[in-house]
Amino acid sequence: MRRAFGILAASVGFVVLVAPVMAHHGFDTEYDAKKKFKLEGVVSQVLWTNPHMRVHVDVTDAAGKVTTYNMELTSPNSVQRQGWGRSSLVPGDKVVFEGYGGKVVESRGSLLSIAKQDAPNKPLFVQGGPDAAAEGFPGQR
Repeated sequence: MRRAFGILAASVGFVVLVAPVMAHHGFDTEYDAKKKFKLEGVVSQVLWTNPHMRVHVDVTDAAGKVTTYNMELTSPNSVQRQGWGRSSLVPGDKVVFEGYGGKVVESRGSLLSIAKQDAPNKPLFVQGGPDAAAEGFPGQR
């Protein structure tokens, strides 16, 4: 009986520890390093959620069509360690952002950097991607 309980406890512990690792995805699973872009738009939503934050940016093309880019960041803690607070970026802010498009939906991407349009050389956030080491970006995942 004691041995069975030990095996059960070890099995449950293993599943609890391994499940989050298995659930986490790598960059190449969802995003395409060949679909790098730089755009301007207006922030429509900032989601401070775990395990990854998201910023939604409305981009208007030359024909007037609006596409909402759903951009993934790192965790809220990582973003805050870069000096970004909850009031640093809010809906209505005009921004310049770079990212990698999604493999399936290009407008669902991985955010590389984002800055307000009036301070494009002072990014609020910088995240590594597949070429982060070559470009010198911190936080490569």
